[in-house]
Amino acid sequence: MIESFRNIFAIPDLRKRVLFTFGLLAVYRIGCHIPCPGVDPDALLAFMKQSEGSLLGFMNTFTGGSLRKIAIFALGIMPYITASIILQLLTVVWPYLEKLSKEGELGRRKITQYTRYGSIVISFIQGMGIAVLLEGWKAGDLPLVQNPGWAFRLMTVLTLTTGTAFIMWLGEQISERGIGNGISLIIFAGIVVGLVPAIGTTFDSLQRGNLDLIKLIPLTVVMVFVVAFIVYMERGQRRIPVQYAKRVVGRRVYGGQNTYLPLRVNTGGVIPVIFASSIVTLPTVLAGMLKNDWVTKVTNYVSYGQPIYYLLQVVTIIFFSYFYISIIFNPDDLAENMRKYGGFIPGIRPGKRTAEYIDRILTRLTLVGALYLAAVTVLPEFLLTGIHVRGLPFIGSQIEGWFPEWFTQGMGINFYFGGTSLLIVVGVAMDTIQQIESQLVMRNYEGFMKRGRIRGRRG
Repeated sequence: MIESFRNIFAIPDLRKRVLFTFGLLAVYRIGCHIPCPGVDPDALLAFMKQSEGSLLGFMNTFTGGSLRKIAIFALGIMPYITASIILQLLTVVWPYLEKLSKEGELGRRKITQYTRYGSIVISFIQGMGIAVLLEGWKAGDLPLVQNPGWAFRLMTVLTLTTGTAFIMWLGEQISERGIGNGISLIIFAGIVVGLVPAIGTTFDSLQRGNLDLIKLIPLTVVMVFVVAFIVYMERGQRRIPVQYAKRVVGRRVYGGQNTYLPLRVNTGGVIPVIFASSIVTLPTVLAGMLKNDWVTKVTNYVSYGQPIYYLLQVVTIIFFSYFYISIIFNPDDLAENMRKYGGFIPGIRPGKRTAEYIDRILTRLTLVGALYLAAVTVLPEFLLTGIHVRGLPFIGSQIEGWFPEWFTQGMGINFYFGGTSLLIVVGVAMDTIQQIESQLVMRNYEGFMKRGRIRGRRG
């Protein structure tokens, strides 16, 4: 491993790419600490502490903590991700985009350009929404904005939209001139930046006696096991054997080889988790806006740690897993392309039968992948707060005594990485290592894995 890191800096081109990537990530982190003008920092800090368990706390993770400070990069890269998802959905229902997606590199560039325009529009809308909300929010009796009005709104929208556009440019530069995965690395950097302070907080709690060492050791073992489980599942594939018939074109013979069609267990990535988390936390946000007794009562049943909350989270993750896979993966097109090039699955007729066979396998894989995503997402929350069985309507108080205290109250130890963050960190790390590995092997250097390369999520 040490020798592999030495090899990275021994290759001039790869060394420049790595240092260039670190430099742009440093620029991104600096921007996350520059606040927008017009916001009272003390009132904002007090307000954000009250919103840690809501949708704002969830979004703050993906912005590298800049949303907590309403920095110039407060929107982060989320508008670009939202625009990308919208374009993917529109590709299925809009024939023009579907045609562009099949035109190769030129079509992809056109879709990328539309994604940038969409990101600016979404940033403008979100920036205006944040400006209006900031004017109405208060930390106790202290308003967050001392001088509300259109001057503050326009300044906030301009600042946040420009910040998002600049982050998009940073991500593209990292992808082109760095080590790749620019957008993913920006999200990765925003999540892991708080790892060192979290470790320091943990040791401080140990010294003060607020954290029991007996709980910390098994928790560390569980975290290592969860990371290993994520790596194992992200690399999991179902390989469907495919044979190509021989074709004679002039004096040359084409085809005749045996290959396979890799179907990943987690084809949807973290997109279903992001969708599900947004839906589940939406009632809490609405309750804070509406201030209605009935809405507040309903929200209590779906709040953090409640059984219905966990149930909704699992159900929505499974639903969005199937929904997203149905959007991005079309077995009919895949079967038709295989038939055109003379490919077939042994024992399965080409065409409709092949599409049905692939769809049946993909349906089973998606269920496994969705349950895996649900388990990784729910586990950190369960270990922190447990399942508040008392929150079940009608029968909660009667059956609470059936369960041990650790099940209903949790271990009381906070994971720094939530389930979604952990999936992103591990996945991006695998992709980055795989790309650096490819660069090393291409130049005849020893990679990170001596007996075989590590496969990223796309491998």
